[in-house]
Amino acid sequence: MADWQQLMQLSQQMQGRLQELQRSLADSTYDAQAGGGMVRVTVDGKGAIRTLWIDPEVFAGRDAELLADLVQGAVTEAQRRAADALQQEMRRANPLPFNLPL
Repeated sequence: MADWQQLMQLSQQMQGRLQELQRSLADSTYDAQAGGGMVRVTVDGKGAIRTLWIDPEVFAGRDAELLADLVQGAVTEAQRRAADALQQEMRRANPLPFNLPL
């Protein structure tokens, strides 16, 4: 019975840690750029875009396909950084010998 109670306590602690982690990551931001800085993006810890900046020089060439590729590349990289940060924090918060799914 004591093992069951310990498991329940551990579960409650994990739940509290995960809620704290989610709040913390929601306030975090991750930056990325593409095209040598021609496109810059910032996402939050959930991967949602907070800011997007495009150098006006990109419009001079009027190459919409290139611009789309640069934006996609910057957003993808920023979202990857946010996901990597979440994975690292989950590993730190997890006292169990196995990984929990997100």
